[in-house]
Amino acid sequence: MGLFGKRKSRTTRRAEARAIKTRAKLEAKLAAKNEARRIKSALRAEAQALKAQLKAQRDSDRAALKAAEAELKAVREGKLLSPTRIRRALTVSRLLAPIVMPVVYRAAMAARGLIDQRRADRLGVPLAQIGQFSGHGARLSARVAGAEQSLRAVQDKNPKDAETKQFVAAVSERLTDLSAAITAAENMPAARRRAAHSAISKQLDGIDADVMARLGLA
Repeated sequence: MGLFGKRKSRTTRRAEARAIKTRAKLEAKLAAKNEARRIKSALRAEAQALKAQLKAQRDSDRAALKAAEAELKAVREGKLLSPTRIRRALTVSRLLAPIVMPVVYRAAMAARGLIDQRRADRLGVPLAQIGQFSGHGARLSARVAGAEQSLRAVQDKNPKDAETKQFVAAVSERLTDLSAAITAAENMPAARRRAAHSAISKQLDGIDADVMARLGLA
């Protein structure tokens, strides 16, 4: 017996090589068949899924079409507000009212507060006093109130001065007359009301200038 055993003959080696090559070809062919079968199965599954999706869409479209036709028929027959619909709407509204109403109320109050604040800024008065001024002459009424407040400051500045007292009394009387004129202008036609407001505003400009001078601000 030799050291490495008996060597295979050339014929045997060739036969084994052919067998290995044939086996590799068969395995590759089998793998290709399996891959083709897998791809075919995947395509079949995708086709079925697409078919099912199209069928569902078609059924949905048919249902929507029937609903639209029924709605149109109800409108034509004057049965849009049927007893069933009314009962359903009332039920839904009763269920949602405890949730929706507080939200709506808070939103309305916030909007009202914002509107009042903007109006107060426009009139030049504190927000707490906004309810005192209304109507077309609200801004002029706010100016009269501001002038009266400034006039009190003039009086407090020189409470014992006779000339200051006479000035305060005279201006107070003018402000009272202007306030009455603003009230009377509310019922005037628009053109006359605008003319009256313009005249009142000019008089208030003069009063403001006199008061500011008394306070040493002019």
